[in-house]
Amino acid sequence: MVTYRPRILDAELDALFAELPAIAVHGPKGVGKTSTAKRRATTVLALDDDDQRRIVNAAPERIATLPPPVLLDEWQRLPGVWDRVRRAVDDDPTPGRFLLTGSAAPAHAPVHSGAGRIVDLRMRPLSLAERGLGPTTVSLAELLTGARSPVEGRTDVNLADYVDEILRSGLPAVREYHERARRAQLDAYLRAAVTHELTDAEVVVRRPAALMAWLTAYAAATSTTASYETILAAATPAEGSKPTKVTATGYREVLTQLWLLDPVPAWVPSRRPLARLGQAPKHQLADPALAARLLGATASSLLAGDEQSPRVPRDGPLLGSLFEHLVTLSVQVYAQAAEARVHHLRTHRGEREIDIIVVRDDGRVLAVEVKLTAAPDDADVRHLRWLRERIGSDLLDAVVITTGREAYRRADGIAVVPAALLGA
Repeated sequence: MVTYRPRILDAELDALFAELPAIAVHGPKGVGKTSTAKRRATTVLALDDDDQRRIVNAAPERIATLPPPVLLDEWQRLPGVWDRVRRAVDDDPTPGRFLLTGSAAPAHAPVHSGAGRIVDLRMRPLSLAERGLGPTTVSLAELLTGARSPVEGRTDVNLADYVDEILRSGLPAVREYHERARRAQLDAYLRAAVTHELTDAEVVVRRPAALMAWLTAYAAATSTTASYETILAAATPAEGSKPTKVTATGYREVLTQLWLLDPVPAWVPSRRPLARLGQAPKHQLADPALAARLLGATASSLLAGDEQSPRVPRDGPLLGSLFEHLVTLSVQVYAQAAEARVHHLRTHRGEREIDIIVVRDDGRVLAVEVKLTAAPDDADVRHLRWLRERIGSDLLDAVVITTGREAYRRADGIAVVPAALLGA
């Protein structure tokens, strides 16, 4: 049995569930939704179990009479329960009545959105702060205040440890295995995603091998804004086997339906417009371990810069892209807890890029660069300085996330924070 690891989402969920009648927790399979929700449930209805699903389908009105909180696990297997919960909440909006968890968007959407009755929360794989690497000393929420407080702390986590975390996965059950078994689990996870998981979601994929090839090319584009045409070309180097653009778009849609893709949208400033910003999302999967496994990456190959993967243009080695993916995953978890959103910035021709832009509700931002280095120099912060010149006080703070040991502020005020020391 996997020991439950406390999640940052726990505090968010408890705060909301104390006042809201129904919350839906969505995320990829194996991310820990059920374990987290079960800790708060009195009644559990596992709708991926055929017998329980038949019972609920035969008498769905019973949902409203069961001892709360009621957990409807894998609710997308019986989409009608969404509307049943919505109506139950209309009749009785008492806080803490229903939890719904889902690892796929249903093929047939509920009749009503649930807006105002059912609140959605996203659950992602474990962030670095949730993996037990040591205490965190720098808070993303504090950085978002704009106070620019001193940053400090020291960690013993080194580059090899970050590589291990990339490969180990943020899926709680997968990371407990030793290397060979872990690789087998990740392979099985990916195969299941393009076979029976899609079947369960009532999605028909006529060529699973072609879908897997597209997913592998998408993994090769990790932390880039490569065009979907480039990804398609990398997935199908033999012209005769190339699927249509419509088919490739379908691949993207079905993988998004399973929460396996987690692209980072481009930032569009709301307060001080910047000219010539790109609009393309930055490509990332749900977990960098999935990308690494699709590409056959190992600790030794990543550290040596040896790559065997579809050719997708990127700046620097694959390890840099995967490390950025790992940091972005973590920042997304911390930002959600702080009620902020995560984007990236890239000018139209790529002259300026900032890896992560964390946006508060008022439009002011925290800018984050991710560098595969222990000691960033002036060249590593030049884009952060450029953004500070352009938007002034709208920049709450600027940070470089590194593989180093010490957290500190540079003379120019930019914070330097090892990835393991950053937390919510």
